[in-house]
Amino acid sequence: MTSTLVTDAVLIALVIVIYKGLSLRPGMLQNIFEMVYEYTFGMTKDVADDRAPSIFLWFISFFLFIFFANILGLLPGYGAILFKKHNEIIPIFRVPSSDFNTTFALACISMVATHALSVRFLGIKGYAKHFLSLNPLLLFIGLLEFVSELTKLISFSFRLFGNIFAGEVVLGRISAIAAYIAPVPFLMLEVMVAFVQALVFAMLTMIFMSILTSSHPEGGES
Repeated sequence: MTSTLVTDAVLIALVIVIYKGLSLRPGMLQNIFEMVYEYTFGMTKDVADDRAPSIFLWFISFFLFIFFANILGLLPGYGAILFKKHNEIIPIFRVPSSDFNTTFALACISMVATHALSVRFLGIKGYAKHFLSLNPLLLFIGLLEFVSELTKLISFSFRLFGNIFAGEVVLGRISAIAAYIAPVPFLMLEVMVAFVQALVFAMLTMIFMSILTSSHPEGGES
């Protein structure tokens, strides 16, 4: 929770700084975020078309939160502040996505938001067509889709959690053996993993939102 609050504070501070510094002659920070915005929104537009503005908000929110949460955890001394509770040493700051509770919560938010957007764009009847049909074959496919929606919670949660937690363990072991030079290549690898995992989670959310907000073909159509 403390790391999540720190990540939120960093993101809010960045938004305030960029907003107050907006200019027709942008500085480096504004240029970076404008490039990120243009690239990610263009990517969302290619996939979701006219639904892009609504889906993009979720895409960029997941990406920025997960990426900054992962990167902050790589800062020197981030997990070094400890306290003792019931004979157990607990870090005050820990990468949020290295805790399964956080990744599961993110997966739940992603799933609920996806279905809420589907109802918003298609209405209850259009949404139901993704899972229900009078055609036995389409009904079976719809049931499989319903089951797949539940399995997404598991895949989303464990993919992000497993990659970040494994990185933490590796860095901890390497740092214990040789604290100065040996961890550097692994830190560079973890920066890449932090970016890739944030992008994967956000892109999968964007793709699933695009699929579920698109009209389902009628029973007799292919």
